[in-house]
Amino acid sequence: MNCEQANERLTGWLSDQIPDTARKAIDAHLAGCPDCRREYQQSQQLWQMMGNLPSPAPAESMRGNFYTMLETYKETVSAEKQASARSWLEKLKALWPAQPAFQLAYSLCVLAVGILAGFWFSQRQAPSVAYQQQIDTLSNQVQQMRQMMMLSLLDNPSASERLRAVSYTKEISDANRQVTDALLTTLNNDPNVNVRLVTLEALVQYADDPHVREGLVQSLPRQESPMVQVAMADVMAKLQEKRAIKGFRKMLKQDGLNDLVKAKIEQTIKDLS
Repeated sequence: MNCEQANERLTGWLSDQIPDTARKAIDAHLAGCPDCRREYQQSQQLWQMMGNLPSPAPAESMRGNFYTMLETYKETVSAEKQASARSWLEKLKALWPAQPAFQLAYSLCVLAVGILAGFWFSQRQAPSVAYQQQIDTLSNQVQQMRQMMMLSLLDNPSASERLRAVSYTKEISDANRQVTDALLTTLNNDPNVNVRLVTLEALVQYADDPHVREGLVQSLPRQESPMVQVAMADVMAKLQEKRAIKGFRKMLKQDGLNDLVKAKIEQTIKDLS
C-alpha cells in the first residue's frame, strides 16, 4: 500500500469502518512511513476532539414550523395557478372576435383543432410518458419546497434548526445560486462550529460549480476554529484547488495558530504545489 492509498482510507481507519485486512495493511504502511504516521496521528487527535463536541437536540417547535411552512407553500402554489389561469382567460378574451358570426366560426375551428390535436397526441403519447411528466412536475415542486425550507431554517436562532436546514441539501439535486450563496454565508458567519462543519460538507457536493469553488477559497482566511481549518484543508486537497495555497499561506502567518492545524496546512500546501 502506498501513501495515496493510505490517505484515501483515512476516514474509514479513524471511524473503524474498514475490513481487518485493510486496517492491517494501513498499519503496516504506517510502521514504515513517518510522514503518513504523523498525518494519521494528527488526524486521530482532531477526530477525537470532534467526537467530544455535544450534539444539539432538536427544538420542540421544529414540527410546528415545518407544517406552517408547508401550508404557506401550498397557498403560494395555489395562488400562482389561479393567477396563471386568469391571465390566460384575459388573453383569450382579447383575441375573441366581437361579432356573433365570427364567434361561432371561431368556436368551431377551435373545437376541430382540439379534437384533432387530442387524437394525434393520444396516438403518439404513451400513458407512461404522461405519468412521467406528472412525476417530474411533482419532483420539481418538492425540490422547490425543500429549498424554501432550507433557506428559512438557516436564519433560525437554534443551532439544531440550522443543522436540519443544511441536511436538506442531501435531497436537493440541483441547488440554485440562492441556496449555494446561503450555504457560503453560513460557512463564513455561523457562530456554531458544528453548523459550519456540516455546511462545508454540504458545499463539497456542489464543487463542480465555479462560484462555489471560489467561495470556498475566499472563505479560508475567515475560519478561526481549528477543526474547521483542518476540514477546509482536507476539502482543498480533495478538490486539488491550487488557488487555496495563497489563502493557506496567509493562515500560517496568523498569531496563535494551532500547531496541529499548522502542520496540516503545511502538508496541504505541499500536496497542492
